[in-house]
Amino acid sequence: MDAFVLLGSFVALMLLGMPVAYALGLASLFGALWIDLPMDAVMIQVASGVNKFSLLAIPFFVLAGALMAEGGMSRRLVAFASVLVGFVRGGLSLVNILASTFFGGISGSAVADTASIGSVLIPEMERKGYPRDFSTAVTVSGSVQAILIPPSHNMVIYSMAAGGSVSVAALFLAGLLPGLLLGAMLAAYCLYVARKQNFPKGDVIPLRQALKICGEAMWGLMTMVIILGGIMSGIFTANESASIAVIWAFFVTMFIYRDYKWRDLPKLVHRTVKTVTVVMILIGFAASFGYVMTLMQIPLKITTMFTRLTDNTYLILFLINILLLILGTLMDMAPLILILTPILLPVVKTLGVDPVHFGIIIMVNLGIGLLTPPVGAVLFVGSAVGKLKIEALVMAMVPFFGVLLALLAMVTYWPALSLWLPRLMGV
Repeated sequence: MDAFVLLGSFVALMLLGMPVAYALGLASLFGALWIDLPMDAVMIQVASGVNKFSLLAIPFFVLAGALMAEGGMSRRLVAFASVLVGFVRGGLSLVNILASTFFGGISGSAVADTASIGSVLIPEMERKGYPRDFSTAVTVSGSVQAILIPPSHNMVIYSMAAGGSVSVAALFLAGLLPGLLLGAMLAAYCLYVARKQNFPKGDVIPLRQALKICGEAMWGLMTMVIILGGIMSGIFTANESASIAVIWAFFVTMFIYRDYKWRDLPKLVHRTVKTVTVVMILIGFAASFGYVMTLMQIPLKITTMFTRLTDNTYLILFLINILLLILGTLMDMAPLILILTPILLPVVKTLGVDPVHFGIIIMVNLGIGLLTPPVGAVLFVGSAVGKLKIEALVMAMVPFFGVLLALLAMVTYWPALSLWLPRLMGV
């Protein structure tokens, strides 16, 4: 009955159209009243939920990504990727994927990736003879790399939802190889389609122009080096690398590229603050929800249910994947991480699954959810940027879903893919 009151009230409030954060907060109050928990205890959990030093990384990473996204970085990354792979058959699709790889390592946001890269490349690909639905599907699928390749603020949220027991640095390193592997798998599929449909080859860029393009892009790509290099070398923590990345992104955007106007800077900071505020409210209410849920022993009951069902680790992971894929179509990524991590992490821990490995499983699952209707945020952004109906885009996405599900299977059942790099670096 406890679970019905807490989870049932949350679902009911969601169905009434209430925002997720407020639904979590009110459901926590209903649950607390049901078990006679003082309201002060709930409010204390809301405050302590956001009073965590590791959460400082989120506003810094969001601001650094916004500075580079709006400061002309996407255009320069597209040009840089064109130098590397644009000359092969179907090269523009590879440019799209590679640009997403680079940009994802700066923005950490699949939505920003789709909007920035898509606005540049989708019209260009269509002009060169690529079908619009294919061009948009490539852009949307490639943006999932931003969730896996650091800096991903969703990994910071997962670390917090896991009680701070999972290192953000370990998660960043764990997502790197799966993110790069996704890019390689998407590129292989695009090369196959390019040969089959005889897509055009791109032009070889002259050496002098190529050197100029590479020089301009390197300023932005240094952001990735600062974030990853600092963390992997142990010079910076995740928070410190995020703050230094903001300083570097500001310097490059305002003094090197100079595409962004000073008078627009306050608006950018205001948008960043609004974004971070929404995330922090969500985190605070999710902390109280998780606290009440723990007092009701819901995670323990779910763990017992799974282990009674079967003791086969592979089968339980398969069932969890199905659950995450379904829920990912119905809710946004951050709320699901905050709600499901306290429930599912105890289940996988009893099976001997590493929490870092499970974090990457969650990222891939919910990343796919961002591309699926009815609530796929990235899908809707891709539809708007590509000027394509949702139905047509979903149909074009079908083979790309196959690639993403193949990656999910590899991440789930090949733990070394996620854990090799963190263990090698000793984090």
